[in-house]
Amino acid sequence: MSDSSTCVLAGDIGGTNTRLAVFNVRDGQPLELLAKASYPSRQYTSLDDIITEFLALHSHTLQAACFGVAGPVLLQTARTTNLPWQLSAADMSVSLDLEKVSLLNDLEATAWGLRTLQATDTVTLQRGIEQPHGNTAIIAAGTGLGEAGLYFDGHQQHPFASEGGHTDFSPQTELDMALLRHLLKQHNHVSWEHVVSGGGLVSIHDCLCQLRQREAPEWLQQAMREGDPSAAISAAAQQQRDAICVEALGLFVHLYGAEAGNLALKIMATGGLYIGGGIAPKILQQLQNGSFIDAFCAKGRMRDLLERIPVRVILNDETALQGAAAYAAN
Repeated sequence: MSDSSTCVLAGDIGGTNTRLAVFNVRDGQPLELLAKASYPSRQYTSLDDIITEFLALHSHTLQAACFGVAGPVLLQTARTTNLPWQLSAADMSVSLDLEKVSLLNDLEATAWGLRTLQATDTVTLQRGIEQPHGNTAIIAAGTGLGEAGLYFDGHQQHPFASEGGHTDFSPQTELDMALLRHLLKQHNHVSWEHVVSGGGLVSIHDCLCQLRQREAPEWLQQAMREGDPSAAISAAAQQQRDAICVEALGLFVHLYGAEAGNLALKIMATGGLYIGGGIAPKILQQLQNGSFIDAFCAKGRMRDLLERIPVRVILNDETALQGAAAYAAN
């Protein structure tokens, strides 16, 4: 390994899976992957346990580490949103015996990862007008709903985190309002994450079953019991096996587009909007059918502005991991 390279430990800490990797990072060169593994987060009591297991199998001379975390990062500490883990960069610096250990919000890590993507890592939903000197937005539905951005300072873009997925869900139609009433029976505060996420798709399906006075067929109930309920609903919709599932996924895509448009307006994302997370690549055909972009652009007098914003789906599911590596070597 040359003196101009940096060997880093990178992590993408999600509510479902934790991914760890070791990269060799050289300026101006693609990341060199040295080792990688994925772990079911909920089967471990702490991130330290996962790191210890990983490093026992993959021994490298590390110079820095960075971890993207699903949750707010304050003063380099974090409590993961969907896991009972308390993280501290200072404590991890001691346990890893590394001077440089950093924590990032997972969507901020994704923002850092944009610079590592190749042309084949994205699919365009709306071409728009390229504005490389504008701000950029990122939205990502998965276990939760992440949002972040990059601001342009006149010379380059700088990633920043947000917790915008936890802002108030804002219904626009009678059906949206019925969904809000349904969710208010379960939550004191209904956020966009309660709607645009894996769990959100399940809630939309439950709401529609009640509204249409129909029970889910037995084969679907069994699939939801035995596996990921949202994946079962999505698969049934894409296979056209159940009308309620088709309607649920359609409403999910519409609401995903609506919140993406909200985010793009709030940070004036003339540099483009990227759709990350684990769900988007799995429902790419539905994202491409026009509903997402219709909702994205349906902002009254701001429609013309939103129609100019490029919108792309990230296909590379390791963007956050690569972004953590890029930040660690920065």
